[in-house]
Amino acid sequence: MSTPEERIGELGLELPEVVAPLASYLPTARTGSLVYTAGQVPIVKGELTLTGKVGVDVTAEQATEQARICALNAIAALKAEVGELSRIARIVKVVGFVASSPDFHGQPQVINGASDLLGEVFGDAGRHARSAVGVAVLPRDAVVEVEVIAEVA
Repeated sequence: MSTPEERIGELGLELPEVVAPLASYLPTARTGSLVYTAGQVPIVKGELTLTGKVGVDVTAEQATEQARICALNAIAALKAEVGELSRIARIVKVVGFVASSPDFHGQPQVINGASDLLGEVFGDAGRHARSAVGVAVLPRDAVVEVEVIAEVA
């Protein structure tokens, strides 16, 4: 069976550098066997890939891809904390925030972008509890923000 890092490559993806904090916080915090990531926005090579609100400026499909980028950034932060991704015993919980218009109700489908990638990378260990929340605005006008809690073996 392939490692999570190998599965990332098989998906045609590459782990990015850990996104530098946008304010006064750490990319991850570890307590006991749990690692919490800071909220990850869809930054690629130092730039937000898309801004705005779902239902106004951005389609649900575009937002789903943004959630996938957020999850990849969270995976990079986890790897930086634990070394090898095979040390992740389980993705415990994902919290996703979607900047959206008041009449948009597809937040769960948008955050599936993050959940699906975690499942593709970690297999059954990537199955998790989750919240998907609509919000008025996110930092730097990001479309999506994703937090991950992982258990380390």
